[in-house]
Amino acid sequence: MARPTVRSASARTTPGLVVIGGGESVRAPGRVTLVGAGPGDPELLTIKALKALQAADVIVHDGLVSDEILDLAPRGAQRINVAKRKSRHTLPQDDINQLLVALALDGLAVVRLKGGDPFLFGRGGEELAACREAGVECLVVPGVTAALAASAGAGAPLTHRGSAQAVTFVTGHAAHGDPDLDWTALARPNQTVVVYMGVSTAALISARLTAAGRDAATPALIVENASRPDERRILTTLGQMAVAADGLRGPALLMVGESMAMAVEAAPDIISSTLQRASPRS
Repeated sequence: MARPTVRSASARTTPGLVVIGGGESVRAPGRVTLVGAGPGDPELLTIKALKALQAADVIVHDGLVSDEILDLAPRGAQRINVAKRKSRHTLPQDDINQLLVALALDGLAVVRLKGGDPFLFGRGGEELAACREAGVECLVVPGVTAALAASAGAGAPLTHRGSAQAVTFVTGHAAHGDPDLDWTALARPNQTVVVYMGVSTAALISARLTAAGRDAATPALIVENASRPDERRILTTLGQMAVAADGLRGPALLMVGESMAMAVEAAPDIISSTLQRASPRS
């Protein structure tokens, strides 16, 4: 369907006023709901997310959100694909913020459907701030983040007594230059480090972690397209992680930590010989 025609907030003289066919009528202001669509599997969508979709007038969605999830919305709901993927944006973030505000000010129930969770490397905070600044009501529905789906699917817990007392989520993608991370803290043992958007910087991440003291033989699990039908898992080591990640095209996670060795039984056909030698025996 065609993208809805909206008036900018600055052009309005009366809140809730919408121009229809040359005349003016008063319409109650709408609201924006930031909804986490989860990692891809429609069955991982929360009930609250489903209810928000079913009540939507318009859905502003990321490019990674599947048609199976979008089809849960009413047939008449309008869809606007902003195709937010790494290095591939249909609309800049500022334009997305303005679009959400304008649609809500025109009285629409707007669902901003985001992959994973809105507040975990999803820039949901910026969209929430834009709505608040414009006086638009904004609700947030959390979603299952990819790391949880990848961990569960592979049978590799993010925390595990005796080997993983903490888990840290970081992004391997910086707006400018290399990721600015506390490598010393990330290299400490007995923790799992999960890197989002890190495939292109896998070599740097591996080098920085090992230089900071993390053992190169530490198990590493790479999961591409977590929870989707084309999910792929590669079990390797920190030292070999960049080589293993080479050639991946879909969204992928780099998961480093001793408990990643527990993914062996879940994916026996992709165990590297290096990891087999490095894995502790029970």
